Amino acid sequence: MSLTVLGDLNWLAVVVAAIAYFALGMVWYAEYAFGRVWQRASGWDLSPPEKVGVAILVVPLATCFVLTLVTAMIGAASGTDTIMEGILLGLVIGVGIALPVRFVTGSYDMTKPAPLTFAAIGAGYHVVGLALAGAILGQWT
Repeated sequence: MSLTVLGDLNWLAVVVAAIAYFALGMVWYAEYAFGRVWQRASGWDLSPPEKVGVAILVVPLATCFVLTLVTAMIGAASGTDTIMEGILLGLVIGVGIALPVRFVTGSYDMTKPAPLTFAAIGAGYHVVGLALAGAILGQWT
């Protein structure tokens, strides 16, 4: 694979998939989903912060974009061009890369009250988010 694959990407699909991945995180980490459990597992105070900076949104959006871009590049190089192939690609990247990285980090993070729960929630988000991004990319490419 070479970087010339960047010219072959459907950039609108990449942007939409990255935004969908990011939006999933807003639901995933909401209090009614995994938010309260994740906060307890991370040791965060459950009261809402007084002042939230823009970085709390920009950093996750940027990482979702990078992960989606890499998924799109691998999809273009592998000829992924259907929803099911996109979902499979997202699952392979999520389960094969994101999940192990989150768990190895979580396993050794003794600063968290429940490091494996913290890692499982984060890994689950990335596995589902990459499958969602892959579906969008696969259908739209």
